[in-house]
Amino acid sequence: MMSSMYSAVSGLATHQKKMDVIGNNIANVNTIGYKKGQAVFKEIFSQTIQGAGAPQGGKGGTNPQQIGLGVDLGAVTTIHTQGGVQRTGKPTDLMIDGEGFFIVSDDESLNNRYYTRAGNFDRDEAGNLITVDGMKVLGYNTDGELVPLRIDKTERVPSVASNMIGIIGNLDSRLAEDEVYNTDTTIKDSLGNSYKVNFEFKKTGDSNTWELAIGSIENISNGDIVNIDNPSAPIEITFGDSGELNTINGSGTDFNIDIQIEDIDGSFFGNGDDIINLDLSKLSQDANKNDAKGFDGGKDGESGSASGNLTGFSISADGVITGVFSNGMNKTLGQIALAEFDNNSGLEKIGNNLFQVTPNSGEPQINTPGSSGLGDIKATSLEMSNVDLSMEFTDMITTQRGFQANSRVITTSDEMLQELTNLKR
Repeated sequence: MMSSMYSAVSGLATHQKKMDVIGNNIANVNTIGYKKGQAVFKEIFSQTIQGAGAPQGGKGGTNPQQIGLGVDLGAVTTIHTQGGVQRTGKPTDLMIDGEGFFIVSDDESLNNRYYTRAGNFDRDEAGNLITVDGMKVLGYNTDGELVPLRIDKTERVPSVASNMIGIIGNLDSRLAEDEVYNTDTTIKDSLGNSYKVNFEFKKTGDSNTWELAIGSIENISNGDIVNIDNPSAPIEITFGDSGELNTINGSGTDFNIDIQIEDIDGSFFGNGDDIINLDLSKLSQDANKNDAKGFDGGKDGESGSASGNLTGFSISADGVITGVFSNGMNKTLGQIALAEFDNNSGLEKIGNNLFQVTPNSGEPQINTPGSSGLGDIKATSLEMSNVDLSMEFTDMITTQRGFQANSRVITTSDEMLQELTNLKR
């Protein structure tokens, strides 16, 4: 009779532990990236009154007779299901849509690494991406090394010299002989100075032939003129009967011309030898208005630009951090790194939304988002707790009833003992 009391006592203790787990889940219902716990019971060893017997003669076998001696806590399992999405609009708030953990560290050597699903990050004075506790978020730099990610407001991109001018559009086939169409474009030297290049298209006596003359190049800021070295005769352009580009200076295989510009003190055009390539492959001639227009850059060409400072950034689904600069250029600053484990439930919670590796979790496999089974990154969003309040309250009710039932076993056993002691009066 006494064993029933001790079994019930074990039931009280175990249900109390389960209620502790439920209470912690409910307390963390709004904790970013929280993964709920689940208490699992197991039976304690049983007292065997009679062992099992094998069949013999005309009789069948007998089953063992055992009385259980209570219950114990088998495990508290961490459930790593996906939490809900909360949109924040903050560019450093990140969510993993799928498998994986962010990697953070609190030492310079990066030997201490921790893992989290909470992506409510910010930046420190040096531009490092950090957690709310100041741990640095790790990712890949442009050389592919795993380092603390940094989005530095002092980041800048240097000026880029123009190396190609493209002219695209139509020349009006209805123009009379010697009529002229003028257009222009703007290019930049290696210091970011802007220059205006003038083009003059003149219709010749042949209805399908034009002459292109390249005028002087004017510094827009001060009006200084930069001349073309050794100006050659106008470029002869011919079109086919259907308006398609046919030949440039008699050649029908190469629609590009190199322009040699006078040396400019302290700066240059093109790749350093003051040569800019003129791409005419997109020209056509139809009976429509003139709309041919030059533009900086072309197929396989890089647009010139002034230097620029970092004005903003964005983080893509594959974790690439792209800086946006004041000159309109973009530049990759780094890429978020994620870790995955063979057994997520084997990770140990250490507080502050962090997990650490244990012998049963396996070693982390580190890769980029969206690869090797890892989830994508959702910027300006956070993953909320995966606690389901309706399920937690249901478990609370069943746990409370289990606790009450075990209490009743103790009081009933006590009444039976009382009756037994009252046999002798």
